[in-house]
Amino acid sequence: MTPTKQRTQILLVDDHPVVRHGLKQLLEQEEDLEVCCEAEGLEGALECIGRHQPHMAIVDLSLGTRDGLELLKEIQAKHSWLPVLVVSMHEESLYSERVLRAGALGYLNKQEATETIVPAVRRVLAGGIYLSEKVAERRAARRAAAPGLAPEASPLECLSDRELQVFRLIGQGETTRSIAEGLELSIKTIETYRAHIKSKLGLKHSTELLQHAFLYWHAGEAALKEALEARQAHG
Repeated sequence: MTPTKQRTQILLVDDHPVVRHGLKQLLEQEEDLEVCCEAEGLEGALECIGRHQPHMAIVDLSLGTRDGLELLKEIQAKHSWLPVLVVSMHEESLYSERVLRAGALGYLNKQEATETIVPAVRRVLAGGIYLSEKVAERRAARRAAAPGLAPEASPLECLSDRELQVFRLIGQGETTRSIAEGLELSIKTIETYRAHIKSKLGLKHSTELLQHAFLYWHAGEAALKEALEARQAHG
């Protein structure tokens, strides 16, 4: 009798059970892929890795008030052998470089997951990097271009990972106190991040910070960029 081939074990990390269920169904249509563990947050994901030793992880960037980038850095520090694919609703043009720097091997937008999740998983399992064709071309053009001729960067690229996380949470309507509690940081630390964000984006008041964060969260990076450019044009 031919021995049964071991299926590739995958960890799913997403704070929405419906999303995890959908991804699991897509993956397990393949005879050689199996979801061995699911988690909705950072602590649960690390526990799953220690208990199940999966062959790869699929991670969302929004994990409640926590951030998938935090999890990527934890995995890189403690389980660097584990390949990670990020599957998220956030704009790939802004986050793809950040997740690669944090140790992931690919980024996939959730809107494209139905068609491309399996090819993306196989690329990462083979040791490759998975990005959409558009972002891969943009990345290559930026590396090849002469100084000053590279594709225009996002206004949010000047923010650190933590500053971007705080900016996103402000846009979701979180208060300074709730952000501090969720990230297990002091209120003073969050206020410092807010000040850095205002300085880097050229915003003078907390009201402007709230308005622009809200715009980014609800309308996207392009709308924020347009608003910041219009603000600069009018002094």
